[in-house]
Amino acid sequence: MVAPCDLQLHVAAQFLRNLIVAVPYAIHTVLTDNGIQFTNHARHKYAFHHIFDRVCDENGIEHRLTRINHPWTNGQVERMNRTIKDATVKRFHYDNHDQLRRHLQDFIKAYNFGRRLKTLKGLTPYEFICKRWTSEPDRFIIDPIHQMPGLNT
Repeated sequence: MVAPCDLQLHVAAQFLRNLIVAVPYAIHTVLTDNGIQFTNHARHKYAFHHIFDRVCDENGIEHRLTRINHPWTNGQVERMNRTIKDATVKRFHYDNHDQLRRHLQDFIKAYNFGRRLKTLKGLTPYEFICKRWTSEPDRFIIDPIHQMPGLNT
């Protein structure tokens, strides 16, 4: 049996591995809080090289940590989490996790392919990625067209 703490470590590391495979561009930096799923505290004399840091090192990713007691450093993430909650669990009742999972996937697709954002100069997130693909292809590991839903032939 795996202890809950150990499970958190492996879930975070596996999420990063899955993300590396899923996104069409190279990830150069990850910013996380100081949670146990992301880091060991340096003050611990016998701290091991954290699994999340190992995944970062293996993939050439710089792992940065937010300052302790400064949660607003992750402001963009917190804002996106609020947007997702407002569009899903605060608005709808779900009979089970699968129903929530399907709705969340639909929301993310609608957001990425349909929502025009001021911060991206009126482009959708997908359009922004495609524009970057044409101007900076060396930053990508695969063509982002493969992220488009539907047939990609």
